[in-house]
Amino acid sequence: MVYQHVPESAVPAARHQDVANRASIRRTNLGLILRRLRNVGPRSRTLLAEDLGLPKATISNLVNELVERNLVREGDVQRGGSIGRPRQAVELYGRTLCGLGVEISVDYARAIALDLRGDMILDQRITISPKQDSDALLDAVAALLARAIDRVRADGVDVIGITVAAPGEIDQDTGVVIFAANMGWSHLPIVSGLTARLGPHAPPVTLGNDARLGAIAEYAVAGTFGVHNLIYITGEVGVGAGIITNGQLFLGAAGFAGEVGHMPLDPDPQPCACGRRGCWETMVGLAALMRHAAEPDDPVRDPTRDLEDRLAEIRSRAAAGDSRTLAALDRIAHGLGLGIGLLVDILNPQAVVLGGYFAILSDHLLDTVRQVVDDRAMAPNAGGCRLLASTLGFTSAARGAAQAALESVFADPGSVSAPPDSSS
Repeated sequence: MVYQHVPESAVPAARHQDVANRASIRRTNLGLILRRLRNVGPRSRTLLAEDLGLPKATISNLVNELVERNLVREGDVQRGGSIGRPRQAVELYGRTLCGLGVEISVDYARAIALDLRGDMILDQRITISPKQDSDALLDAVAALLARAIDRVRADGVDVIGITVAAPGEIDQDTGVVIFAANMGWSHLPIVSGLTARLGPHAPPVTLGNDARLGAIAEYAVAGTFGVHNLIYITGEVGVGAGIITNGQLFLGAAGFAGEVGHMPLDPDPQPCACGRRGCWETMVGLAALMRHAAEPDDPVRDPTRDLEDRLAEIRSRAAAGDSRTLAALDRIAHGLGLGIGLLVDILNPQAVVLGGYFAILSDHLLDTVRQVVDDRAMAPNAGGCRLLASTLGFTSAARGAAQAALESVFADPGSVSAPPDSSS
């Protein structure tokens, strides 16, 4: 018999590979437990084992590790039916860490921090001058983020990461906004600019499109009601969409899916900030509302005033029966219905969620939009699509960004260090 010599160095390499594989599987399973608890709420260890197809002993060990890291905690006692034995549930905790999201819009920036359970622990907003150059803008946003970080850290909460929600075409890999017509940006390095301003001890910064991140926040609400295919449409100076298909964010081949605001739909084509004419956002964007509702010198068209105050004035005028305001809202509603009807035909979603100012003024828009969509959509009853107003208003993009910043925890719970005393 001939014996083949195996170098000793080959054995440790194989063992290291085996250890790495086990660590990867453990990391994946820890993440599966966290995601399950996020999606369905508190579960007993027995139910988690059934849900995930893992042995009860394995689940218990994994849950114990998550408890040690303060990511889950013991919850209420659950019963498995009338004759079932009571079982201790576990639930998401994660109160000592958060994700920080910041939306940069034309006239404001908003920072929101969410803990692992999705509860908001901070909401701060600043007004931005539309005429600010990019350096001044990044200075202002960095200052907002620095204050937010200091605030949550003072409360004993660690910021896991920061995600910036910005309008326009985004290159997530480089952290650059390639083009944002309404902001006047071209190849703006947001991530590197903010990272440099925040300093070496700041959390990692990533970048995403505002509408797509808004869709993530809206899905966190709609998904609990069984809506797993939806279109979220922003209503600000620009108009964009985030598309959720089977519970997943749809990005398209190059990540640009959702630029619906530049569909050429206006029969009376107005010039658009993108350089073309007749884009949908020239019909239904915030500038179109203000143009139709008020004269140029009217205070509601003053961009230095707080946007939510200006919209409150529009609501007040509509409630008082002001004919010009009501005519403007009717015109916006018909324009919205035109574009949404096309999107419903193409994507057949369960729901279309209207955000931003569309949500703020929804009681003056929805009935007409529904009628136009029903009239124009090819499928009977618009294919069963529901038209909904966002309950998150102008917070959707920043909330979605904060959720995205927390994804690293769900991807690798083991990256979160256990506190010195995790007995609490």
